[in-house]
Amino acid sequence: MIYCVEDERNIRELIVYTLNTSGFEATGCEDATEFFAIDNLKDAQMFLLDVMLPGEDGFSMLKKIKSDADLKDIPVIMITAKDAEYDKVTGLNLGADDYIAKPFGMMEFIARVNAVLRRSGKSGQTEDLTYKDLTVKRAQHQVFAGDEQVELTLKEFNLLEYLLSNRGIVLTRDKLLEAVWGYDFDGETRTVDVHVRTLRQKLKSCGDYIETVRGVGYKIG
Repeated sequence: MIYCVEDERNIRELIVYTLNTSGFEATGCEDATEFFAIDNLKDAQMFLLDVMLPGEDGFSMLKKIKSDADLKDIPVIMITAKDAEYDKVTGLNLGADDYIAKPFGMMEFIARVNAVLRRSGKSGQTEDLTYKDLTVKRAQHQVFAGDEQVELTLKEFNLLEYLLSNRGIVLTRDKLLEAVWGYDFDGETRTVDVHVRTLRQKLKSCGDYIETVRGVGYKIG
């Protein structure tokens, strides 16, 4: 379940409707009091918090979420009309996973929800990914090259998972940055090359499955 806390009824209903028609389960809350009265918050897939709320604001709610042992690992996206850099930095420093300023398009919104869920491992996708003798066990967060288990960092795991999920498709460095490091990630594309090189080394012979498409990016299969 994705919980959206937004005091403007029209916006809240549009967000919930868009999520529900995009394959998610979503429900809305008007304020912090209604949100924190929910019994099963710990089972949530994501929280969407408006900053400017009546009573307790989104930043205060975010602090409470991140200080709660049952809730701190649930991804949070801040949604607000305020787009000043200070507000964005404040939210991210408090532990938000992304920050979307109003007005925003619904296609972009869903893309960013999917990106955050993918990075946080909350996407709900649990089926194994296999290519030849390379296997990614999503539910167990394990990788096997042949019979040998390979220890990867979270970013390496997410990079390999995304490449295998898009088998046969050439993925640009910019697309990989967006999918694995974050929608608005400002790092250089060299970051992708460094992680691919390390990933190939750890996968040993299976590392050859990651093909370089010169001048474009990478693919598997």
